[in-house]
Amino acid sequence: MPITRRSFLKSTAGSAVTLAWAGAHDTAWAAQSTTTGTQPGARLRLLRNATSLIQYGGRTILLDPFLSPAGALPAFNNTPNPRPNPLVALPMPAAQVVASADATLLTHLHVDHWDPVARELLPKGRPVLVQPADRERVVQAGFTAVHVVESSLTWEGISIARTGGQHGRGEVGQRMGTVCGYVLKRAGLPTVYIAGDTIWCPEVADAIRVHAPDVIVLNAGEAQFLEGGPIIMGLADVLQVVQAAPAATIVAVHLEAVNHCMLSREGLRTGLQRAAVRSTVLIPRDGEEVRFA
Repeated sequence: MPITRRSFLKSTAGSAVTLAWAGAHDTAWAAQSTTTGTQPGARLRLLRNATSLIQYGGRTILLDPFLSPAGALPAFNNTPNPRPNPLVALPMPAAQVVASADATLLTHLHVDHWDPVARELLPKGRPVLVQPADRERVVQAGFTAVHVVESSLTWEGISIARTGGQHGRGEVGQRMGTVCGYVLKRAGLPTVYIAGDTIWCPEVADAIRVHAPDVIVLNAGEAQFLEGGPIIMGLADVLQVVQAAPAATIVAVHLEAVNHCMLSREGLRTGLQRAAVRSTVLIPRDGEEVRFA
């Protein structure tokens, strides 16, 4: 069983948020749950980069699977840190990650969110939920249960709404293509907003305003190339989200796993401490889980 390192108490709705370590050999992870009354609880286990297992409403969703062995893929070009990707290993075997999930949720199809190992290992008949722009490529990869989230849909009793984003600014942002985020809702559970690969932008502000999430998952490693500025959130963006959603618990991911991410966990933590918002932002290590009661 996981060993709790520290807990955080949210003032809203009396709901507890716990950051805990889940051992690499916890094969029963997907079968475990926390509870709020009679409803299954919600929790997120960060694996690496944005890849996470999200347990919500009695189902386990694999988010943005990036399952290749450390160093198996080339570095992203035109970056200040030309090291092979991923920079670190998964905290559990890729086959175990796949076996833990009931469905896959994709924010977009860049290789650090949907890689060849994921396409090979995932069962072709298992549900894959995608934005409209990505349907054709996922179907061409052989997947037969592709669900397009136009604006929203309901899957296994969970409402999933698609949100917008901007994967950078100007010409670089346009070249990065269409990305999205998602909001998960179910009665009796916290509303979870997965922002995806985006900077702070009007689409993110709108998602917070419309959905009033209890939990916000941010890709916060400040990935960038040698020119064009960050293509995902950094410290300044995270602070904007904190200001826009002061009652939400923020979970910062997409850190220290790919060569173009410039912001470290320690750098983010230090910046948040200086801004006096540390208690509202969790920065899990790879393999840690966040439980939302």
